[in-house]
Amino acid sequence: MEIEGQVRIPSGCAIAAVISKEGRRMPGSIVSEAMRPMHERSNGLGGGFAGYGIYPAYREFYAMHMFFDCRDTRKSCEAFLKERFELVQSELIPTRKMPSITGEPIIWRYFLSPFPSLLRSLQLDEKEFVARTVMKINAEIKGAFVFSSGKNMGVFKAVGYPEDVGEFYRLEDYAGYAWSAHGRYPTNTPGWWGGAHPFTLLDWSVVHNGEISSYDANRRYMEMFGYQCTLQTDTEVITYIMDYLLRVQGLSLAEAASVVAAPFWSTIESKTEHREKHIYLRSMFPSLLITGPFSIVLGFTGGLMALNDRLKLRSMVVGEKDDRVFIASEEAAIRMMEPEAEHIWAPAGGEPVIVRVKEGAY
Repeated sequence: MEIEGQVRIPSGCAIAAVISKEGRRMPGSIVSEAMRPMHERSNGLGGGFAGYGIYPAYREFYAMHMFFDCRDTRKSCEAFLKERFELVQSELIPTRKMPSITGEPIIWRYFLSPFPSLLRSLQLDEKEFVARTVMKINAEIKGAFVFSSGKNMGVFKAVGYPEDVGEFYRLEDYAGYAWSAHGRYPTNTPGWWGGAHPFTLLDWSVVHNGEISSYDANRRYMEMFGYQCTLQTDTEVITYIMDYLLRVQGLSLAEAASVVAAPFWSTIESKTEHREKHIYLRSMFPSLLITGPFSIVLGFTGGLMALNDRLKLRSMVVGEKDDRVFIASEEAAIRMMEPEAEHIWAPAGGEPVIVRVKEGAY
């Protein structure tokens, strides 16, 4: 009989991230290896990574990473893309065979740019146009899924343990100034390639440990603004919420954090600093409060933001060394990335940790 203390019961899922504030590029293997000491937090049903600064030769073009169920689907989707974009490069994403990674779809990437004439006729800026294109493909082209769509960044994910997924995608061949990682332990959603983390839209990427009990309310609100949740997991909606608050509404990162992990009304009433702002944000976006346990890392061009739910129901620690900042579910993962990491600390619930790369360094 097992007794308490002899069996490790993890609090589900593993997240890790690293960023260089000087914009120094690091191989993707650094964060892939960081997932090994958190192996028990995953169950092999999903692993993935987001890297920023990995496509310097194509930095001006959107990098669209896609899954296809068959060659015919790829051909029909490519014809659709050619009506809307200039395709600069089209290729298979390189992988290596791994016994533990099975059932892989066709994994493809495109580097592309929207036709300016089409943007003018539709009266859309290019980010809105790309976001709408991603939603349309994922909702309407059966067997095709866009799982990454930002500039000079990319996501690599699969069904498997994260350390195996990192080897599968040959992450040692990529270098970026920021990386995030996820090991999945799904509880009430399916384990499939499109449902692995990170979830992205444009250059936003989200890895998440926890469960969103407010998912239906959050999803219904976002659907009013054209966002469609098609990837069969609650985390997807966090990415769209962040895109809506940051890109569409123009909020700052700290303000967006104050929406999704809003202070309790009793806490707001006792605040003397920024009290009116907190009242406004809670009143303006009540349906975007995310309830339930969560720790997330939001990646974006030039930075990372780590955030716990306001009750801090999921673990997350931060460490530093020289110009690098490390974030993970456990200190062991930080020590794997940097054995001499300093200032290890746990962020407070609902208080964002925002790290930016020096201006012009990426």
